[in-house]
Amino acid sequence: MVNKLKILQFVGYQNSGKTTLVTKLIDLLSARGSNIVTIKHHGHGGKPDIVDNKDNSKHVAAGAVASIVEGEGRLIMQAESSEWKLAKQIELASVLEPQYIFIEGHKKEGYPKAVMLRNSGDTHLLDILDQIKFVIYWDESISELQLKYNPIPFYSISDEQVYDKIIGYLERE
Repeated sequence: MVNKLKILQFVGYQNSGKTTLVTKLIDLLSARGSNIVTIKHHGHGGKPDIVDNKDNSKHVAAGAVASIVEGEGRLIMQAESSEWKLAKQIELASVLEPQYIFIEGHKKEGYPKAVMLRNSGDTHLLDILDQIKFVIYWDESISELQLKYNPIPFYSISDEQVYDKIIGYLERE
């Protein structure tokens, strides 16, 4: 039976723990033999940094739409377009035949989400985002909102159980 591709977004403001959570999930799932691709939104304004003075960056700077470099099994792709819609990024990532795609950022996109909340100032995200499957919070007072947003499960960032719950969700979907 072919595994269905499962996508989960991790959203929240800067320094909310998205990368730490995703990295730990990748570690746990990779240990089980799963293939994961991540897509990260560079939310800090402007284009992400590229490695300068390498041939591939020179090719892109000269006008190539994309440059791919391969060596000893590692492939690095650098591509330019006026805009990279998330759907196109997912399409590109799907070529690698992952079981999971984890998306960091892209808050408004319509995929299942784990929402990371640092403090009560971030809780408005619960009212403006859709498909919330998990809420992971830093500030203990946020746990009191669980009744309001039932049945969405809330977990403290320090609760190691959150990893098992997310993996269980991914395996059931």
